Amino acid sequence: APPHGEETGVLLSRADMALYAAKAAGKGQALVFAPEMEARVQERVRLEAELRLALDAKHGLFVFYQPIVDAETGDVTAREALVRWHHAQSGWISPAEFIPVSEQSGLIEQLGAFVLMTACREAAGWPHGERIAVNISAGQLGNGTLVPTVLAALISSGLSPDRLEIEVTETALVSAQGAAIDDLRRLRDIGVRIALDDFGTGYSSLSHLQIFPFDKIKIDASFVKNARPESVAVIRALADLGKRLGVTTVAEGVETQVQLDRIRAEGCQEVQGYLFGTPAPCEADRAIVTTLNQEKEQMESFSMQIPKLG
Repeated sequence: APPHGEETGVLLSRADMALYAAKAAGKGQALVFAPEMEARVQERVRLEAELRLALDAKHGLFVFYQPIVDAETGDVTAREALVRWHHAQSGWISPAEFIPVSEQSGLIEQLGAFVLMTACREAAGWPHGERIAVNISAGQLGNGTLVPTVLAALISSGLSPDRLEIEVTETALVSAQGAAIDDLRRLRDIGVRIALDDFGTGYSSLSHLQIFPFDKIKIDASFVKNARPESVAVIRALADLGKRLGVTTVAEGVETQVQLDRIRAEGCQEVQGYLFGTPAPCEADRAIVTTLNQEKEQMESFSMQIPKLG
C-alpha cells in the first residue's frame, strides 16, 4: 500500500490474487500483486458466467469424437468424446481455458453430465458397435453423483454398459482418494470399462494398478513423440506390463508413420492420434460446425483487409 490499494478489503483481495497466482506457478514461489492478475480473475469470472449460461441453454456446446484404433488392423475400436465450446463473440474457446474454470466453479458436474448424455446417445446409433470413451474430472469423483449420472445416460440412450469407457487420470485419483476408487468399482460392477489416462506423468504410481483392475492404460503422448531411448523403453515396459496384467495399452498422440511403427514394435495394442483422425463433430452437428468455422474464416479475412491507421 498505497500502490496496490488503500482500503483493507482491496488489499486483502489483491493479496489473495497474488497468493493464487503463486500457487499456480508451482512450489516455492513468492509473487507480488500485478494488475494483470486482477485482469485474469475478472476474465475467469466472465468466462464462468458465460459458461453457466451456455450450459443452462445448451447452446454453443458440442461433443467432438476422435477415433482409437487397433494398432495392427487400423479398425476403429472406440471414439473419445471431447467437449468443445463456441462463444458467439469470442469464437472457439480452448478446453484448456474453460474446463479449469468449470472445475473451480463447480460447473464440472453439469458439463460432465452434458458430455456423458450426448456421447452415449450418439454412440448408441453407431452401426459398428464402437465403444465411447468419456473423460471424468476429479470434481466428478467421490461425491456420490457420478454413478447416478452414468446410469441415467445409459438408460436414456439405451447404450450397453460395456460400450462405455470412463477415462480417469491419476491426478484425479489422488485428489479424490478412496472415494474415487469406490465410484470406479461401482461403475465397473455395472459393466462400464475403466481406463487410466495419461499414464506415466503427474502422480504416476504403479500402486494404482494394484488397487484397481483397470481395463485400459493410456500411455501419455509425451512418450510417443519423444524418440529418445528412455521414452521407447518406457513404452515397451508399459506395453509388457499391460500384457501381464491383461490390460489393453493405448499409445496417445500418434501423428506419424514412424511413431506408429515404433509403437507396434513395442507391443501397444491400440493407438490414438492425428495420424488416424482429428476430433470431429457428429453427423448432426457437422453442418453447424462448418458454418461456424466459415464465419470465423470470413471475419479473419475481413480483419486482415482493414487498413491499419498510424
